[in-house]
Amino acid sequence: MPGSSSSNPAAERDRLDTPLDLTVHALPGPPQLEQAQRTTRGRWKMAFVALICAAPVIASYFTYYVVRPEGRRNFGELIEPQRALPALTGTDLEGRPVPLARLKDQWLLVSVGGGACDKRCENHLYLQRQLRESLGRDKERLDWVWLVDDAAPVPAALRPALAQATVLRLPAEQLAQWLQPAAGQALADHLYVVDPHGHWMLRLPAGLDRQGAARAKRDLDRLLRASAGWDKPGRPQ
Repeated sequence: MPGSSSSNPAAERDRLDTPLDLTVHALPGPPQLEQAQRTTRGRWKMAFVALICAAPVIASYFTYYVVRPEGRRNFGELIEPQRALPALTGTDLEGRPVPLARLKDQWLLVSVGGGACDKRCENHLYLQRQLRESLGRDKERLDWVWLVDDAAPVPAALRPALAQATVLRLPAEQLAQWLQPAAGQALADHLYVVDPHGHWMLRLPAGLDRQGAARAKRDLDRLLRASAGWDKPGRPQ
């Protein structure tokens, strides 16, 4: 018929008689398949090892930020919400400016008092030093800090005892932007615990004595254990 295409019966018959080529060229042969399996197993092993290595850090963060000790187990009072280190600058005993941000990356045990350092102040400085020393190998993870809230000179006789302390002078009104005493107490009545991120997170009871210091040490031990996976001794250089 006009307009229709003619066909060749013999050629059509030969085409239909040719077997289909079912070869799948994309699939690897046995050596390639074995190598691919080894690579997959190796990646899983590496992921498993990485998870095992990270487990202590993950557990530490979870313990510190999620499980965190309940208030009734603590001798000190947990601060909620925590109060971040303000962008303030103090001066050291030589009058040199020191930004408070330099205190970060270490646990801090903080006291506040006038430069003349009365009996209460001396007791706090003594307990701070003793608490730090009682931590043994963990003591390098904690700094003891005295914030002097007035312009009175520090007695020369006291300075040798402060060799291991960080002493900064900062006006009381500026300190009040960060630390706060319990109701009915003065700022100088307490010791304060600050985490390595600069967050004030625990206030120890006013009038701390040696018996109370033993209970305060248990608080510090728990905090240091809970943060052991991510907090290391010293500050980054």
